[in-house]
Amino acid sequence: MAKKILIIDDDPLVVKLLKNIFEDNGYETCSAENGVEGAEVVKTFKPDMITLDLEMPKEWGPRFYRKLVKDNEYKDIPVIVISGLSSIKHSIRNIVGYLGKPFEADEVLALTKKALGEPDDS
Repeated sequence: MAKKILIIDDDPLVVKLLKNIFEDNGYETCSAENGVEGAEVVKTFKPDMITLDLEMPKEWGPRFYRKLVKDNEYKDIPVIVISGLSSIKHSIRNIVGYLGKPFEADEVLALTKKALGEPDDS
């Protein structure tokens, strides 16, 4: 069964790029445009990993993350922050990794494999 990745980002081009990278490598994906929508999708999609933008409308990534880790059912889901805001990347502790925008596909895949405990074949 394919591992499931939730992409939370308000930029449709970034979402499309990440979906293509993940799906081309055998992962199942779902997306949300902001933290509010992401919180609902987590409950229904039950992802194995989340990529999270920091700056989004309605609810920023750090607030979504703080709510996520307070819930025992979802607190252990690995999170990779992918954002253009490098100055606040440390606002979220215990993330698996951080990638600035723009990013390379191989960087995303290496962090994803690390987050999911998979061997890195690259």
